[in-house]
Amino acid sequence: MKWTEISIHTTQEAVEPVSNILHEAGASGVVIEDPSDLVKSWDTSLGEIYQLNPDDYPEEGVIIKAYLSVTSFLGETVEEIKEAINSLLLYDIDLGYNTVTISEVNEEEWATAWKKYYKPVKISEKVTITPTWEEYEPVSTDELIIELDPGMAFGTGTHPTTVMCIQALEKTVHSGGYVLDIGTGSGVLSIAAAKLGAKKVDAFDLDEVAVKSAILNVKLNKEQEKVTVKQNNLLDHVEAQADVVVANLLSEIIIRFAGDVPRVLKPGGFFITSGIIQGKKQEVKQELITQGFSIEETLEMEDWVAFIARNNG
Repeated sequence: MKWTEISIHTTQEAVEPVSNILHEAGASGVVIEDPSDLVKSWDTSLGEIYQLNPDDYPEEGVIIKAYLSVTSFLGETVEEIKEAINSLLLYDIDLGYNTVTISEVNEEEWATAWKKYYKPVKISEKVTITPTWEEYEPVSTDELIIELDPGMAFGTGTHPTTVMCIQALEKTVHSGGYVLDIGTGSGVLSIAAAKLGAKKVDAFDLDEVAVKSAILNVKLNKEQEKVTVKQNNLLDHVEAQADVVVANLLSEIIIRFAGDVPRVLKPGGFFITSGIIQGKKQEVKQELITQGFSIEETLEMEDWVAFIARNNG
């Protein structure tokens, strides 16, 4: 079978929404070539770090690659992708160069090209994320292992916004707690919450592809007795009293539904938000305060921000 590689030269700010657009268009996974990875201080507690080749990375901006099967509808699909990416400008998302290039690859190249970017990563005190094809032995007795197959998921679970959410969950989830995961994507936050001791986790996503991916990842990690994944738009028709609500979404969406969160969150419960770029930090923070939350902690990683907010209602 022939495959087409679609490559988008954009910005770090646009990585999450562009990746989501590619998945919705039928991509099985994405490769993110971010030059900041070349100078990042990597955690070496897991052993030797694999060598990154500078020739694989752009001098500036970020390149996102995805693979689509060659069909008679490919031209229309590419145009729809371009249109969806351009529409991100309506949300004041910087698209940078915003250049799209297309090339053909054979099946063997497609099947292995992106795997070299994905290795086990320890992302918090307790949690390590590893791809399904990697053999990994825990380095401590309390280490929690999450297995992901990014070929069927939304990213690798190691993006700064996801990392900060898991670090925040580690601080707020208690044994027997109830967690709501809004915009679950790959389901990694729900899996983390379950492994951290939550008794019940409800995960919601509007995208049918994300729901299917999350269900598969939950089963892969043997957490289906705790985690329920459903297709749903944010908190529409949700009646709950959760201990923790976590949402890794665009800043604009967080602002839009923050006022609905206290309805489903116990007084004193925690609202974890991420997916926030530095330029939107104050706007999101002010909206949370306006809706009756107090900011307990602010986490920052690279150009991204996450809040741990307490419900004072």
